[in-house]
Amino acid sequence: MKRRIDARIEFEFLRATEAAAIVSGQLVGRGDKNGVDQAAVDAMRAVLGDVDIDGVVVIGEGEKDEAPMLYIGEELGTGDGPRVDVAVDPIDGTTLASKGGHGAISVVAAAERGSLFHTHVAYMDKIVVGPAGRGVISIEASVEDNVRAVARAMGRPVSEITVALLERPRNEEKVKLLRDLGARVRLFGDGDIANGLIAALADHSRVDMLMGIGGATEGVVTACAVKALGGDMQGRLWLRPGDDQIARDEGIDPARVLTLEDLCGSEIAILTATGVTDGELLEGVRYVRGSAFTQSLIISSLTHTSRTIETTHDLGIFAKFIGHNGFSSSFSVISEQRELRS
Repeated sequence: MKRRIDARIEFEFLRATEAAAIVSGQLVGRGDKNGVDQAAVDAMRAVLGDVDIDGVVVIGEGEKDEAPMLYIGEELGTGDGPRVDVAVDPIDGTTLASKGGHGAISVVAAAERGSLFHTHVAYMDKIVVGPAGRGVISIEASVEDNVRAVARAMGRPVSEITVALLERPRNEEKVKLLRDLGARVRLFGDGDIANGLIAALADHSRVDMLMGIGGATEGVVTACAVKALGGDMQGRLWLRPGDDQIARDEGIDPARVLTLEDLCGSEIAILTATGVTDGELLEGVRYVRGSAFTQSLIISSLTHTSRTIETTHDLGIFAKFIGHNGFSSSFSVISEQRELRS
């Protein structure tokens, strides 16, 4: 009989995001976007391979012919555990991390098998709110009506509502409407998931809503946390030329309103995230004299908790990642010192 989903899985996923953050963090600021991503993928995959789950990647690095690891459809874990859908983003904000910018995180989310929405359409128009805005948003309503509805639900004037949007030309009209309305606008260049989490977390009141067109897969990852936090979310696929046929081939009505239940249909939803670079959500990895310091977040409907966890790691245990992408220097020194002492 397979193990049921229990609280241990939260910390098993945490080990995966911590490893990805620590190993990829060695490349922060070096301008190597692909190297940062590959380092995170290698570390995360190594840890997830040993987790006691019967997992399948439903959101990952792409198709098998595009990605040798963490590809969509890849089986994860030992097979001796609960059957789960797994969504991974080894680095949410690879460009940020490669440039040494703020707010890059490593993320794993999971829910019961068959419960997560997935599509090959790249973009989604979405709205994310915390518990205070639950039940009052609609992707079919106007920007103005959604902001006013959330303001009423929070008992605040529109001028005190802050809306986060991805800074892209496709969102410029929404930005203009928000400013004309008198709402506060926060634009971000990368970090779709991190900003969605900030909007959904009640204690991160500096952002009240996330709105606009961003990544579809990032939207599904965010939905796992929104579900666990008791917030709300709606989306609709945003189509580029050819995307209409892709959606229809997948059996998806491109005009369909995607509710939170559509995006994450499981009552058990878990998300773990570890900071790679300093940001509003989490602090980035720090390296000091053979140790790494991480700050992470676990959001879980299983235990009805949102935990922030600070951890000190012995860098020596990451020596097995030596040789990837030119980030081996500090790990190599630690490994050599230990061999000399032994």
